[in-house]
Amino acid sequence: MSAALPTSSREWHLVARPHGWPKAEDFALREAAVAAPAEGRILVRNKYFSVDPYMRGRMNDVKSYTPPFKLDHPMDGGAVGEVIASNADGFAVGDHVLHGLGWREIADVPARHAVQVDPDLAPLSAYLGVLGMTGLTAYAGLFEVASFKEGDAVFVSGAAGAVGSQVGQLAKLKGASRVIGSAGSDEKVRLLTEEYGFDAAFNYKNGPVHEQLKEAAPDGIDVYFDNVGGDHLEAAISALNVHGRATICGMIAQYNATEPTPGPRNMALIIGKRLRLTGMLVGDHADLQPQFVQEVAGWLASGELKYRETTVEGIENGYDAFVGLLRGENTGKMIVSLV
Repeated sequence: MSAALPTSSREWHLVARPHGWPKAEDFALREAAVAAPAEGRILVRNKYFSVDPYMRGRMNDVKSYTPPFKLDHPMDGGAVGEVIASNADGFAVGDHVLHGLGWREIADVPARHAVQVDPDLAPLSAYLGVLGMTGLTAYAGLFEVASFKEGDAVFVSGAAGAVGSQVGQLAKLKGASRVIGSAGSDEKVRLLTEEYGFDAAFNYKNGPVHEQLKEAAPDGIDVYFDNVGGDHLEAAISALNVHGRATICGMIAQYNATEPTPGPRNMALIIGKRLRLTGMLVGDHADLQPQFVQEVAGWLASGELKYRETTVEGIENGYDAFVGLLRGENTGKMIVSLV
């Protein structure tokens, strides 16, 4: 057991269910008491925690694939930190672990829900992004869900984000004939083509997505990785070739909508083109984790796979980081640093 444990920890609570865009008054940063861990548990000082688009859905009181956040309770999400007290076999003070109790400074974690990570293999924050849930989402969504094969032309929406930027690079590494990305600024478009190796990219704010995609992919696309929904999905259905596949990973364009958003108007094309559109949740693909980490860590070490993180310093800025993510202010993975 560690000697001088902290007596309190700050943690973010959801105090009201947002209507439309989350507001500052929907959240509160509160103090909580810290006690020594019970049997089978470890105490972790979080160094980084993740904010992710899916968390917006968990703020609504609706039945979904994961339970909603409880009001007046700490929110949760991916975090990585250092064990400061252990009452569990296999975990020692000083170990670094990945776990699911983010949005707080000190986490009391059931040991069975913690995974040891190696800070020498990659920076700790990478286990929340390129080597974490977002990275596995890209890997499983492209290779397993979309059945990517060498020679496919691939279109990725939200391509400068943590998932999208990795999807495009993985497709290139595995022999895509063409990779196209959309992003929300000219700076992000340059990043896609100049650093991540996309063959073409466009700013969806500069004109209709349908027209810009047609210009970027004159021969159509075989795979669409959807992080956005809305007009991007409609444009992709038009551009997909016969037997095209789409992985429906996220629909950030409608997460804060207060009215139902219209669906694609061209869904009849799905029939004639024999398209396959498949929704995905990363939790269904945990069996790929060892293969994913081994392959991706190799590409990181060789410099073939590049990644960006947007880091917001300080737990007190957790709300700002989350809303910034929803506004697209991040490039790559959005991380809150507590170090």
